Amino acid sequence: MRCHAALMRVVSHSCSNTEIICALGCAQLLVGVDDHSDYPPAIVAPLPRVGADLDVDPDKVAALKPDLVIASNTVPGHERVIARLKSRDLPLLVTAPRSITDIAADMISIATALQVPDRGRRLAHDFLRQIDYWRVPEAERRTQPAPVLLEWWPKPVIVPAQLSWATQLITMAGGHNPWADQAQASLEISTRQAQLAAPQLIIMSWCGVDVRHYRPHIVARRKDWEAIPAVRNGQIHAISEAWLGRPGPRLVQGLQALRQLLQNLPPNPA
Repeated sequence: MRCHAALMRVVSHSCSNTEIICALGCAQLLVGVDDHSDYPPAIVAPLPRVGADLDVDPDKVAALKPDLVIASNTVPGHERVIARLKSRDLPLLVTAPRSITDIAADMISIATALQVPDRGRRLAHDFLRQIDYWRVPEAERRTQPAPVLLEWWPKPVIVPAQLSWATQLITMAGGHNPWADQAQASLEISTRQAQLAAPQLIIMSWCGVDVRHYRPHIVARRKDWEAIPAVRNGQIHAISEAWLGRPGPRLVQGLQALRQLLQNLPPNPA
């Protein structure tokens, strides 16, 4: 399945947008990607690299003569990258999702820009259908959902907040993000905040780190964390950032993994 815009040259600035482009069947349009784009591996491995997503080189991007650069503004620092790309007068489409519905809308907007709007609508519909399938039904939710500490980064500890699709995924999986009332995308938390939140489940989903290199002992040995329920009960688990931190189709797998961990969590940990 090939895109109609067969001569379009596209550069992707983020893993999530790269994955959306490929899910649309438009991988052949990619002429360059950011350093962290790694999926689908057979497709992205041979592509030219334009730098890490927080340090994209606009000269490298411009040298690829793109008809469209699909950029992302999802973490602090992306806005500086976008400003540098704009300074080169490069044709930009910027995605800045904060919610599951935003992500579905981005699938449609990217597909429209690539001249395959019908594919975008199908991808978005299928994505939302799968998300809805894996969410915990209201009737099965616990009266007091388990607090979940999802780590984007281990030192300092960075967690998602209200303006993050990850908070929605935690809720959909049957848990509760203790920082869901903080009106920002993510925040750094202190040991005292972690103690007060008393998470029953800690999820390592460290950005830019291969899941094979996640180490539960890094969490467990933190000073004054030993009494936190998740640490005390050995409920420290890894879910790849590729499944939780990238606003694209594979969030479905992240939701499945979260739901399974929460379903297997003892209702009243000792």
